[in-house]
Amino acid sequence: MNTDRLKPMLFSVIKKYNAGMFAKDVVSGIIVAIIALPLSIALALASGVGPQEGIYTAIVAGFIISFLGGSRVQIAGPTAAFATIVAGIVAKNGMDGLVIATIIAGILLVVMGFLRLGSLIKFIPYTITTGFTAGIALTILIGQIKDFLGLTYPKGTATIETIDKIKAIVKNIGSINTEALIVGIVSLIILIVWPYIFDAIPGSLIAVIVGILMVKFMNMDVNTIGDLYKISSKLPVPHVPHMTFSTIKSVFSDGVTIAILAAIESLLSCVVADGMINSHHRSNMELIAQGFGNIGSALFGGIPATGAIARTAANIKNGGRTPIAGMIHSIVLVLVLVVLMPYAALIPMPTIAAILFIVAYNMCQWRTFSHLCKTAPKSDITVLVLTFVLTVVFDLVVAIEIGMIVACVLFMKRMSDESEIKGWKYYDPDDDPDGIELKKVPKHVRVYEITGPMFFGDADQLAEVRVKDFTKVLVIRMRGVPALDVTAMHSMEQLYDKCVKYNIKLVFSHVNEQPMNTMRKCGFVEKVGEENFREHIDDALEWAEQFGNEK
Repeated sequence: MNTDRLKPMLFSVIKKYNAGMFAKDVVSGIIVAIIALPLSIALALASGVGPQEGIYTAIVAGFIISFLGGSRVQIAGPTAAFATIVAGIVAKNGMDGLVIATIIAGILLVVMGFLRLGSLIKFIPYTITTGFTAGIALTILIGQIKDFLGLTYPKGTATIETIDKIKAIVKNIGSINTEALIVGIVSLIILIVWPYIFDAIPGSLIAVIVGILMVKFMNMDVNTIGDLYKISSKLPVPHVPHMTFSTIKSVFSDGVTIAILAAIESLLSCVVADGMINSHHRSNMELIAQGFGNIGSALFGGIPATGAIARTAANIKNGGRTPIAGMIHSIVLVLVLVVLMPYAALIPMPTIAAILFIVAYNMCQWRTFSHLCKTAPKSDITVLVLTFVLTVVFDLVVAIEIGMIVACVLFMKRMSDESEIKGWKYYDPDDDPDGIELKKVPKHVRVYEITGPMFFGDADQLAEVRVKDFTKVLVIRMRGVPALDVTAMHSMEQLYDKCVKYNIKLVFSHVNEQPMNTMRKCGFVEKVGEENFREHIDDALEWAEQFGNEK
């Protein structure tokens, strides 16, 4: 199967589709919709929007991404990764700002797909994705402590930034609502224990039902979704926000972050799914689908969406094997929105907080985080911890930007340490027992061997090349150089000028394809002379030997 084709997977699998496959997709789609319902509501509330926005996202983005996607089984919708970003955008720029940022992200994703950049996502270091994922998990957990404990904040309390939330919790910890805490604890216990009892029905749905019954029939003084948010069972309608240059400029960086995060999470989910069903996704088509899905979600009142690993795994587990399962999941959610959405007003906020606690725990990857801290190189640990801290203290935009910069700098430092320019040592065959196996180097020839990529991080090493008064030929052996950049090329030209100044012939041995192309393009090969580029070191030494007789 061609994994690079820009063709939706649905169009490929539909050719061999049959009634048996449809039956499995229907069952799986219904079950995934039941799982997605409480999660979509909880994640929407964590994102600072209303519960229906979460359902809109799962309906619109979920349908479009399944229809156009490059995976057989991907289920898309709102995910925890976007919660803190969305909440920040809504607090600063309102819903219109969020819509514009999501549309920007969607456009970027579509462009990335058509430019076939799906494979470039692998260049995001694992330490960065692990660091910001753990950071997001912690910010979600901190953000839900207020509702879990039933705290009351004075009017005007700032709770946008995570640090502000921590300060508000500490300052108002005395306002704990015992009844809210009881509901939260009971809900949390159900979420933890239920999967071991009866895994066929999601624990989140049971927790929601039990929470509603506790508050309703025990007359508990606990905030519900209906107390804090306006509930609507209306179907999503298109809404185009008023766009201004200043608004686009202010949310553009958020749009870029959403696009990068959506690409990473969706393609990661596809890779996990591939391993579960022994298939191969089309990464570039998936990016295009994610782009159109996010644009559709934004225009119909939703929030950013991406592939959800947990819901995708549930789809596979319940027999879904084609994108039709994801489309059915969206259709079922439409029926839920119209018929059952008013009952969402009864869901207690501590239950929502408990659901998000479990979401945060599942996404934090604390075992992976701990393992990396124990076993990874110090440079990788630095990137991991720095990304984690910046995500919590500032936001994901800052964390990814600085994390990538630090990772690139440390990578270049590591590559620079691996690169070296070493001069050959001269041995007297009579003194060296292994001398018969050594290359015969004439006295007037000096040989240096370069190992590793030559780039701006270590180009200055060429300045360390030294010659003797009697040196007439300098041989540079480059069999270990896979790549050469412009800065290193400039240093090479300076070395050539130095050789010309001291009347020394410069000869190259075994120059690989990329360095040779770079040298040709800038005219260096012509300047040095095509005849002075030899294929093998023996050939280079033989060529250099003839210049020893020149006066």
